[in-house]
Amino acid sequence: MKPGVVIIGAGHAAGQAAASLRQLGYQEPITLIGDEDYAPYQRPPLSKDWLAGETDISAVLFKPEAFWDEHNVRVLTNHTVVALDCTAKRIVCDNGESFEFSYLILATGGRARRMNCAGESLPGVHILRGLGDAIRLSDALHAGRHLTVIGGGYVGLEVAATARKRGLEVSVLEAEARVLARVAGQEISDFFEHTHREHGVKILTNVLANAFIGDDKLTAVRLNDGTELQTDLALVGIGLIPNVELADKAGLVCDNGIVVDELCRTKDPHILAIGDVTRHPNAIYGRDLRLESVHNALEQGKTAAGTIVGREKPYNQVPWFWSDQYDLKLQIAGLSEGYDKTIVRGDPDAKAFAVFYFRDGALIACDAVNAPGEYMAARMMIAKGACPDLKSLVDTTMPMKDIMMQAR
Repeated sequence: MKPGVVIIGAGHAAGQAAASLRQLGYQEPITLIGDEDYAPYQRPPLSKDWLAGETDISAVLFKPEAFWDEHNVRVLTNHTVVALDCTAKRIVCDNGESFEFSYLILATGGRARRMNCAGESLPGVHILRGLGDAIRLSDALHAGRHLTVIGGGYVGLEVAATARKRGLEVSVLEAEARVLARVAGQEISDFFEHTHREHGVKILTNVLANAFIGDDKLTAVRLNDGTELQTDLALVGIGLIPNVELADKAGLVCDNGIVVDELCRTKDPHILAIGDVTRHPNAIYGRDLRLESVHNALEQGKTAAGTIVGREKPYNQVPWFWSDQYDLKLQIAGLSEGYDKTIVRGDPDAKAFAVFYFRDGALIACDAVNAPGEYMAARMMIAKGACPDLKSLVDTTMPMKDIMMQAR
């Protein structure tokens, strides 16, 4: 029997790749190796439903546990791969086990970026990347306690919203002049800052945390001006570092991610990479991207499976994301980086509006708050390279379907 496919990782991308291989008729062995205690699971609920205590582990699993046995996928948990020999087509785990492969899929994801400052190991200082992190944080979210969130990105704001729902006092510390500064325009930042303040969240911008204070547990966060903010808990939510070390040591090309082509192949055609860890080409934006999104993970998982079975379908799609905060659903189509003009459609005060981003006259992204029609239309227009009429966008009496049909 051939060695088959070995998948390193146990997130969305890995689970989708294994499921797609079987769906496409792949008959050889599939071994999925993860370094956590769990079979493949979904990360988005960790900062939302799971943290709110509204779901259990069965709801966050990528597939029911029986699925893997039924489809003859061997899932190994608590295994960390420490070596990759591309020539021998073999990987070695920390317990000494080794596995040969015909194809290897690297779905190694990333790890939470740490502050590397004094007191970061104190009990009460949390990160949120995996299910274990979410369990520990959820267990600590008791009503009446104070949580300080360091980082005003999507995950940080989602946790802030969930913590308020559970009755905690919450402060958000953001180093930039506004929350979501790296991913959204001023209109979206202002809207979410206002929303969180309405719900009692204290937001401090242009501040840097540089130490955690406490003897045997966290009692305060120290800012760079020397101010100490009293708190019971802290969440460090300042981004993700792609786990490229295994690939880099094996001689694969890495540049802020494992570099792959449109078929998810590394420079070694028998080694593919998918998900948060990849840096891949996107023809729509004309540049290489590294995306941290469920959509990217799922679609690259499908692409990699197709590549392996000889049903090649290049991955080239409009990136999309979402964020749930309070009663708001933010849906994001495209990438707003580098925009030079924005158009707002709808009324932020009514909590239903969309911000369209343009560069050199072309639509490149849309942030839609409780506005699914605007989101879907923008996603389709970006994919086609169509440019809607700006005056029509502002006119909310004109249906998005008509605007999309008339876009040049």
